[in-house]
Amino acid sequence: MLKIKLFKNGKRGFTLIELLVVIAIIGVLSSIVLASLNTARNKGNDAAIKANLSNIRASTEIYYDNNSNAYGADFALANCPAADAAATNMFAKDANIAKAVVAANTSSGSNAKCAANDSVAATTGTAATSWAISSVLKQDTTKFYCVDSTGFADTGTKQATINGTSNLAVCG
Repeated sequence: MLKIKLFKNGKRGFTLIELLVVIAIIGVLSSIVLASLNTARNKGNDAAIKANLSNIRASTEIYYDNNSNAYGADFALANCPAADAAATNMFAKDANIAKAVVAANTSSGSNAKCAANDSVAATTGTAATSWAISSVLKQDTTKFYCVDSTGFADTGTKQATINGTSNLAVCG
């Protein structure tokens, strides 16, 4: 009979302990990679939120110029895209602004808050002279990115709101 020698020196391969150690090392390395990948993904989402809200600022100024120097109908602070019954506010009426809001909402995983208002307290539905929008960030859910009609754009704890003194929509 012909015998085929498969292994030299009687060694038959890896032991069970050696295989378990290699599998454990691969597991630890993959968990480190996945954790850093998740951080990078959240940073990318935050960058997308900031880009979309910054694009809204440019779009609102175009809307303002094209609509008799007003930001559409005013409305109280609400989830964006905030649509009143007649969809007369710029966050619902303007297609570019609405798309940017939806993209920001998709990146953050929650609804942005927005408001548009004039300086008169009791008149809803009149022409707005100010606006603000904020969205929670993905990497640190205690922080927001907020943009308003005064030119403010920053990351922090400020959210879109209606100022109690001036009755204007601002980050604050």
